[in-house]
Amino acid sequence: MRTRTTLPAIFKFAAAAMLFAAFTLTAQAQSKGERTSPPKKTSAEVMGHEVTIAYASPAKRDREIFGALVPYGKVWRTGANEATVITLNHDMKVGGELIKAGKYALFTVPGENSWEIIFNEVWDQWGAYNYDSSKDVHRFSVKPKTLKEPVENFTIDVDASGKVTMKWDLTEVSFDIE
Repeated sequence: MRTRTTLPAIFKFAAAAMLFAAFTLTAQAQSKGERTSPPKKTSAEVMGHEVTIAYASPAKRDREIFGALVPYGKVWRTGANEATVITLNHDMKVGGELIKAGKYALFTVPGENSWEIIFNEVWDQWGAYNYDSSKDVHRFSVKPKTLKEPVENFTIDVDASGKVTMKWDLTEVSFDIE
């Protein structure tokens, strides 16, 4: 007697095989250190002093970003994964105030018409879940600009003039380091 495999059983087997393959590939990517929001680093020599910013770069992926995924009026890690870290190898002026050399978490509070830029002394933390405003070293406001074309991946750049520029979706925010 011959056994007959029904069509739905074949579909179930194929779906289970695809699901297993997807989990296997995800596990392999994670074991290799690959992340959905890859780590990035930008640095520049500003007036003879090194400024480095390490962050994770999330993608827009057809999502509404500011005011939705990243809410207005709430502290944001300014990227993904770990808190964004800015390292100054010398005392420098940021937002009009002298900041001592060292590592800082770079947090922001996005708003429609104004953003708060925050340097926080607790640089080694995951996201902004344990953010403590009493550990803020400096906080200042900047005005966001609207871009003509959306930026798919969140980017931070620092140039030799000391201008730090953050772009994602249709928003650009910048500040100066002197």
